[in-house]
Amino acid sequence: MHPKRSTVLPLLAAAVVTAATMVAGSPLAHAAGGPALTVDAKAAGHPISPDIYGMNFADAGLAKELKLPVDRWGGNATTRYNYLTSTSNRASDWYFENIPDDVADPARLPDGSSTDQFVEKDETAGADTILTVPLIGWVPKDREKACGFGVAKYGPQQSTDQWMPDCGNGVATDGKNVTGNDPADTSVRAGAAYVTDWLRHLTGKYGTAAKGGVKYYDLDNEADIWHATHRDVHPEGAGYDEIRDSTYTIAGAVKAADPGARTLGPVGWGWNSILLSGLDQKTCNETGGDCWSNPPDQAAHGGVPYATWYLRQMAAYQRQHRTRILDYYDNHWYPQGSGITSGGEDAATQALRLRSTRQLWDPGYTDESWINQPVDLIPRMRQLVDQNYPGTKLAVSEYNWGALDHIDGALAEADVLGIYGREGLDLATLWSPPAPTDPGAFAFRMYLDYDGRGSAFGDTSLTAASADPDKVSVFASRRSSDGALTLMVINKFTDGLTTPLNVTGLASRTRAQVFQYSGANTSAITRLPDQVVSGGKASLTLPGYSVTELVVPAAGQVHTGHHRDANGQQASTAPVHDARSAGADQAVPPARPVSTRGVHTVTGSTLPRDTSTAHHG
Repeated sequence: MHPKRSTVLPLLAAAVVTAATMVAGSPLAHAAGGPALTVDAKAAGHPISPDIYGMNFADAGLAKELKLPVDRWGGNATTRYNYLTSTSNRASDWYFENIPDDVADPARLPDGSSTDQFVEKDETAGADTILTVPLIGWVPKDREKACGFGVAKYGPQQSTDQWMPDCGNGVATDGKNVTGNDPADTSVRAGAAYVTDWLRHLTGKYGTAAKGGVKYYDLDNEADIWHATHRDVHPEGAGYDEIRDSTYTIAGAVKAADPGARTLGPVGWGWNSILLSGLDQKTCNETGGDCWSNPPDQAAHGGVPYATWYLRQMAAYQRQHRTRILDYYDNHWYPQGSGITSGGEDAATQALRLRSTRQLWDPGYTDESWINQPVDLIPRMRQLVDQNYPGTKLAVSEYNWGALDHIDGALAEADVLGIYGREGLDLATLWSPPAPTDPGAFAFRMYLDYDGRGSAFGDTSLTAASADPDKVSVFASRRSSDGALTLMVINKFTDGLTTPLNVTGLASRTRAQVFQYSGANTSAITRLPDQVVSGGKASLTLPGYSVTELVVPAAGQVHTGHHRDANGQQASTAPVHDARSAGADQAVPPARPVSTRGVHTVTGSTLPRDTSTAHHG
């Protein structure tokens, strides 16, 4: 309940409200009993990569406020982008049209292109950049507007662009896709030489990756559904061999042009991308039946699932050429449950949104969608790389749990960020990020700037558990800059809960600072009075739909001398009250934890799905 007496502090960025009359742990009226929470503050823990707190196309002001670690330029429109003319083809997102970007002086291109502007925005914010380079082999032919399925050339179509009525959606009036169109209507060929020239431009202007230039390159975007998103130039599904060969060529060109740059691939759209090539997805979507149990492209490659085979081919390249051309195994993730990503706000969808985050880590959770089996995404991805290309890091460069403009979406996002840290993901960038005033932005603030002065959730993950994570989830960490213990507690229940907390490794009596974000005030994080913790125990009163962060200074803990920072170094335990540089400024950790969530063989079944509409990027 929002207090009647509160003041707004003039802080640097995020709004933080003090609540002198609110006592953390004091009973709310009719607060129900919540699940028990346990935390081990004496555990050595493992590093949390700061790069899990990234976004796609982040708002410039929000990126600067949060000290956003990484910002991605990606999505369907980046697959076919010509840096020379700053023009992209919008693919199936918008009538397969070439649309030139707004630039200050087209005569100076490629200087001042939209990607140059993006890199410069990130430089100002202090964020690392991910750019997308094309594997598809085509880019817009010039800076003029054009479209892949002109009505005058290919006949009437079901839908046309109201502003460019000759541009159709490539579906004839009888419902069949237009075929036999000419890719040259919009595009020209672009291969390794194009990518080499682009990186020469970028490194010449901004420096190499090692000297502060563009650090990451995504190897195209969702190539396994080009046959849907970019069917005007790639109507057939991309098979095993095509993606291997194009990755060898383009990733090799990236590494030759900037050896310190990091690459991410194969950048699949979701669940099917782990198991099936684009060729098999297209074939089985069209033919159905036995195709799903014996997909032909997979069968032609020894029955090996797509991601497994891909990683083995990247390992084979390194063995042969003594060069790693793939640094991150990147797979997008959008929960497939009904209404989640589309922003459904009925009670059932809210509840599904909040519990479906278990698909990221829980082998006992059966996905409540057409997938209809455990996903266990991050441990599954880790097992894939450990078994097939050890040393490869893990990335999810697109994901979205929906409703970022509502409190339940903010809770889901906070839960996802906590899971990414606990499970040891190396990099993640939220697709379609929130506006700075949206609740979803406050989920990021709770981790990166909870007090408006740059104080952050810790950079070493510690053991924490909830007796019922569908109701309340808990994440724990230590901050290497000052040794503080930070706990994130998320009440996914609509009602208030009184929840017992038990923390090992605390002094007999200590106090925790308390910061809270809830539906009571979605425009600010509230600073509550300190929470007393006696003998490691406390009773937390959590408002319905709330995120609460507790911060225990180093002086309130029993230290064992084995706490490490994100670089594996001995962490300071001296109490430091200003933690402005904590968390988001740490380097990418050199190591990852081994998952303790269970192991399994990456096989799984696949159901017939029309993947042309099952993603957002």
